[in-house]
Amino acid sequence: MLPRDDLLKGVENREAVARVIDQAEQAIKTWDVVATDFLSPPELAEVREVFSRLTEVHLMAWGGYPQAERQRLAIARAELPLDTDSVALTALEIAGNFLFDPATHRDFLGALLGTGIVREKVGDILVLGERGAQAIVVPEIAEFLEMNLTQVRSVPVKTRRLELSELKIREPKKKELTTVEASMRLDAIASAGFGMSRNKMAEMINAGDVRVNWKEITSASHPMKSGDLIAIRGKGRVEVGEVAITKKDRYRVQLTRWV
Repeated sequence: MLPRDDLLKGVENREAVARVIDQAEQAIKTWDVVATDFLSPPELAEVREVFSRLTEVHLMAWGGYPQAERQRLAIARAELPLDTDSVALTALEIAGNFLFDPATHRDFLGALLGTGIVREKVGDILVLGERGAQAIVVPEIAEFLEMNLTQVRSVPVKTRRLELSELKIREPKKKELTTVEASMRLDAIASAGFGMSRNKMAEMINAGDVRVNWKEITSASHPMKSGDLIAIRGKGRVEVGEVAITKKDRYRVQLTRWV
């Protein structure tokens, strides 16, 4: 048995991590590859951190394409090989004419959940504008959705299975920038990276809208370091690159922003 209490000590996403521990114990016991439902980026980050202490099992995360935010984990004993084929996924096309009634990510997710399935069964949703969307789901609900997902907003849709290779992935745009700051505080680095005022950024941090390495941080003075990732829903991500000290004892920071 895994040291469950120790592994869960101080964990933020306790329910999700506990579920993965249960599945890991099943994988150890049965010598099978066990797949989780979809996990969000904060849950994935915490599971990886917890499982990095273990030698009995290893994990493979996959969400259908390299930049996928929501991913499933395949879990197996350390002796068994894992690759992306170990993670079963199905892609769906949700096709309709949205020219006169545009639908957002939230609309497509709402329509999916409106059929009675739970969020954990759905991965990323790729919105394709007036043509509809593509969604990645666990295979066991694909047939159900083909039959039951027939409308999004006021628009009739046809739902059908796709190959993962047919997903229309939009490569995130990348922007490199350099900033010079008096400190490595989160509000200073994030305001430079996202191009907004420090006061506005401090408000967003206090409101819980900002994550560092997928953990919610509500302190504007939280110290940042090279390699840290800052994420704000709807505004993309900023990665902290090389940090150098200037002659005036300020911090010259390389930043990469994805939108």
